[in-house]
Amino acid sequence: MADTQLVSLAQVLGTRLLAHGWTLALAESCTGGWVAQVATSIPGSSRWFERGFITYSNAAKTDMLGVPPDTLQRFGAVSEETATAMARGALRHSQAQISAAITGVAGPDGGTGDKPVGTVWFSWALSAGQTHSAIHHFHGDREAVRRQSVETALQGLIELTLSTDL
Repeated sequence: MADTQLVSLAQVLGTRLLAHGWTLALAESCTGGWVAQVATSIPGSSRWFERGFITYSNAAKTDMLGVPPDTLQRFGAVSEETATAMARGALRHSQAQISAAITGVAGPDGGTGDKPVGTVWFSWALSAGQTHSAIHHFHGDREAVRRQSVETALQGLIELTLSTDL
């Protein structure tokens, strides 16, 4: 059953995207397509949802989004640089005007001293060239980290549509 708070955010996002005449592309890693699932649960979302990329592995990030292998090697999959490359890649490999990317450590394993479980990088991009990135350190189990990531991605997209003139 869909989370009503997430669905409400997706409805607001859809309204904002339609007002701009934009479509959305997503690049998801640790959320595994959850943002896309919430977006496409909205009737009529085909008018504003263009596509989603689930790029769980580094190879997928490179193959599907064009994330440079050097970026992954130098900064890691969970980094601002990778999230930004994912968001830009989602735009390059779609017809969308706005994108969001999510890459993080949902747990319960995989965390390090520098990037503990709950560390998630986000990037939001517009086809006009603007990008915004943010890091969050979420608490809770794997499900909680992933849900908070979905919420943050949707809120960031809404904020970007609100900060851009119609």
